[in-house]
Amino acid sequence: MDNGTIYVREKGSLRRVSDIVLAQPKPVSSCRRTNPFVLRKEHFIFTYNAEGSLRYTTKSLFDITLLFVADNIHHVDSLVGFPEQIGDRLFTAAEENRVFLNADISPKALQLFSDAYGELVLGSLCLRNRFPLLHERMNEIKTFHSLKSLDLFGCRLGDDHEIFPHLTSSSLASSLIQLSIGGNSLSDVGLQRLTAPVRMMRKGLDCLQALDLSYNPISDRALRYLTCLPKLEKLDVSGTRFKLCTTLKTTIWDQLGLIHSEKPLDTFDHARCKTEGWAEQIVNQWETNSSHMPKQKKIDESRSSALRFFGRQKFVRDVLNAAPLVCESKEDAKKERLHFYRPAANNLIPEKHASPATNHQGKALQNIKKRKRQSETRDSACQSVPTKHSSSSVLTAEDVDLLNCY
Repeated sequence: MDNGTIYVREKGSLRRVSDIVLAQPKPVSSCRRTNPFVLRKEHFIFTYNAEGSLRYTTKSLFDITLLFVADNIHHVDSLVGFPEQIGDRLFTAAEENRVFLNADISPKALQLFSDAYGELVLGSLCLRNRFPLLHERMNEIKTFHSLKSLDLFGCRLGDDHEIFPHLTSSSLASSLIQLSIGGNSLSDVGLQRLTAPVRMMRKGLDCLQALDLSYNPISDRALRYLTCLPKLEKLDVSGTRFKLCTTLKTTIWDQLGLIHSEKPLDTFDHARCKTEGWAEQIVNQWETNSSHMPKQKKIDESRSSALRFFGRQKFVRDVLNAAPLVCESKEDAKKERLHFYRPAANNLIPEKHASPATNHQGKALQNIKKRKRQSETRDSACQSVPTKHSSSSVLTAEDVDLLNCY
């Protein structure tokens, strides 16, 4: 008890004997008495009887305590071990107090609930074409470490985004099953950078089963960066530089063990992606508040025009109303879908039933690769100063495995 936290109720007010200052009660109206022994208005439930007279009843001690903890949620150390029912009601009380709209308190509060209740807080997050929300609430989004589905389609990630380390972090390794990063101008270099921790340290994306890379400028060279995903079962490369042919089918089968699907897979249907969890309404409130920024005060004509042109409000309003980056026309939506999936164990394609043309093309492909390696080796031997491309192509499979061990 010497190191325990002590609370003292004195003259009708509860305070903590420590350096932490508890949240102050809301200011009362001028017509209310200022007697300290009078309870707060939040402690009563006001109703009307049959005669139209106002009557009130006191709230339970549990409800009063719940409001107190919600007001001071940023001082709570942990909620691990508390029942889910209490966590749900506490989360609702904090949401009503607009705690999660405060940028200073929101990350810590969401981290507190996520550590205790995991996917109940948020199990699926859809941010498709909502890149302003991603950039403004990055700290809060990183606290959702129990996501099973994450849709970042059209969020303008590029080849180097700060969310990349979070996607491959150990916090999402055991939960993330479906990831959509299509329409983000992601090239082979970006995919290489994204999967680098997985390939080098063997950590991250352990349970990833479905990956959407559609409408990104990636080529077949990027397939080698996906071999580090052990449980990958479904892949979407529509709208990329991939051209559907026998060579592509053979390459994807040899490297990833996936075959082409004649029909579009339901997994990559956007209608199935939804934001689900306790924090669903909070995500919607973030987007609503960002679209209703307060207007800048008028100082003078030149400054006000500059603020309207460069101001945050105009930027947010424009980007929220912006059209998707890809699939803008109906023709793009009708293009052929390049979906690949892992067949069942009893439906695997045996090598002995492969067609002669396929075997011939496979042998030809291997011969071409051998010739390329031989020519690149000769060129590198002739050059005094090897270039980046020649040095990377000389590496053998054993060298790559050796590098991955570090």
